[in-house]
Amino acid sequence: MGEEKIPLEERMQGFFKADKYRSLISAAATRRERSVSVDFGDLVSFDEAFSLDLVNDPSRLLPLLDKAAYRQLQVEAPEHASSLEDFYARVTNLPIITSLREVRASNLGRLIMLDAIVVRASVVKPMLKKAVFKCAVCGAPIEVKQDTRIRIMKRPDRCPNPSCRARGKSFQLDEEASTFIDLQGIGLQEKPEDLPAGQLPRMLEIRLTEDLVDRARPGDRVYVTGILSSVQERMGEAALRTFRPYLEAVSLETASKEPEALTTTADEEKKFRQMASSPFIHRQIIESIAPSIYGLEDVKEAVMYLLLGGNTKEFPDGVRVRGDVNVLLVGDPGTAKSVLLQNVSKISPRGLYTSGRGSTAAGLTAAVMREKAGGMVLEAGAMVLADRGVCCIDEIDKMRPEDRVAIHEAMAQQTVSVAKGGIVATLNARTAVMAAANPSLGRYDSFRTFPENVNLPVTILSRFDLIFILKDVPDAEQDRKISDHILSLHSTGAPSISPPIPPDVLRKYVSYAKRIRPEMTPETMKVLENFFLATRAVYDQTSTVTITARQLESLIRLTEARARAALRETVAPEDAGAVVMLMKKSLSQVGVDVETGRPDIDAIMTGKPGSVREKLRAVIDVVKRLSEERGVAEEEAVKRDLLEQGLTDADIDRILRKLISEGTLYSPRPGAYKLT
Repeated sequence: MGEEKIPLEERMQGFFKADKYRSLISAAATRRERSVSVDFGDLVSFDEAFSLDLVNDPSRLLPLLDKAAYRQLQVEAPEHASSLEDFYARVTNLPIITSLREVRASNLGRLIMLDAIVVRASVVKPMLKKAVFKCAVCGAPIEVKQDTRIRIMKRPDRCPNPSCRARGKSFQLDEEASTFIDLQGIGLQEKPEDLPAGQLPRMLEIRLTEDLVDRARPGDRVYVTGILSSVQERMGEAALRTFRPYLEAVSLETASKEPEALTTTADEEKKFRQMASSPFIHRQIIESIAPSIYGLEDVKEAVMYLLLGGNTKEFPDGVRVRGDVNVLLVGDPGTAKSVLLQNVSKISPRGLYTSGRGSTAAGLTAAVMREKAGGMVLEAGAMVLADRGVCCIDEIDKMRPEDRVAIHEAMAQQTVSVAKGGIVATLNARTAVMAAANPSLGRYDSFRTFPENVNLPVTILSRFDLIFILKDVPDAEQDRKISDHILSLHSTGAPSISPPIPPDVLRKYVSYAKRIRPEMTPETMKVLENFFLATRAVYDQTSTVTITARQLESLIRLTEARARAALRETVAPEDAGAVVMLMKKSLSQVGVDVETGRPDIDAIMTGKPGSVREKLRAVIDVVKRLSEERGVAEEEAVKRDLLEQGLTDADIDRILRKLISEGTLYSPRPGAYKLT
């Protein structure tokens, strides 16, 4: 063994003498780093036999590689080398990426590379590397090198002092003289898009040490190279025959957070550019989204914008404006909402589907869990795992109110904040949200306001860029077309008209299009400005606010998404025109005061359109006046005054109940009211 080591070490030092690694080691020394990244492909080119042995026997050969890198560091930066005890060669880019589902006993002791997502991370702990004990009898120091793979501390057998030779428990750890390294445990899970249908995701524990700790947080997609090891499981005092696998990390790289990390070949790029040159590209994409669902062109157009999204902007003062588009569908039963959501989660390069009925606040955002060892770990939820993708939430109205509150921050600021169990953290949740809800009364009632029809607070409704109402209204011609479509679908197993773009091509096209950051032109900005100002001007005739700055920001996002769909670098006025039409359709359904028929954005922004606010104000004014005159407002006097103002008995009873439930009024005795 000794004869083999010397030439091998020298040979490996020759590898680090190459110009590429000399400059990498010098750069690492300048940044005061403790490791250098080594591309496995370079090792194969330098010494194929060694690289093969490294995969099969990494525990023996990796320390040799580390030593060779340290020797070269002594040549390149002797001052930095003298301040370090160890310098590591972080091997990356193995030719084969092993799936978590494929990790087997045959991989034990071998070097493997995993591509997965971080779902939990523990706090960083110090771990003994070299323990120094003091003999309680003679005071002699005793060094004991610890095995980092074994969690139990190794103690000395006896004192090395010939005149002492004490044994047993007469040794005390000298923490100041001992050497510690950082240790962190993270949990890796299969990526949602790689998960086979109906399967539970596989997980694996990863141990990070030294400069690898805190490189990744929950929600990050990572490439981890390491040695697959195992620890024996125990039942009480008895050792079992089974072992729990874990990965001793050698290197960790955070993968690109962009869905465009999906690799596209030159031929595919050429094909995509050719597709985008078609004047009908938007129509083709819309027809390729959920082809099994008949109609719903407006909704599918909104889905196209949601998949592509606009540009996320960060201003000099630190304010960040989201580029992701949020869409809400509210519809009668049987209007294909769930099917559409599942289809969107499959088309998106990074999509997750969840149902509100079975989702909790922790499951959607993040949870703090207690480890077996007693520490706390942070575990990512659905919206963090769907970072840079789409999170589809079906039956969002069935969520418990306390769970629904948790997604407010994720939809507005696109972050998830956790402060629990001593862990205070903020995780990224830069995801587009596509949600579906059923009307609270079973079917949508056109004579009620939108918030009255949906069991959702206005704080969530106002965060959606586009809201669509899907009504199931009998129509002879439309019903015949839908029945023909469904019957042909069930008889042949495919839509009567095949989609212009196949699903796998569409997924890659969306991924490729998201690379583009289209810029607004002055002409396009003028179109949006004219629409915004003209719509706001309606206030002069109706005294209602028809649109707010929030809708203007939505319009900008949507126009950028439409330009992306055609792979354009600039946003054209035609994009603004198409998006304005879609926004008008959405606002005409939900941003309307149902009593007066006037457009009123407050119907979804505050839940109280202008007509309701006027009635509320009238009731409050009458109660206030009568209370000041008589000490209390009698119900008969209140009703008499309000009936003269044109309100009906039903209106008065409903508003009085509402004001009492909100806490604006109270009833000191039956049939009397006062302001709180």
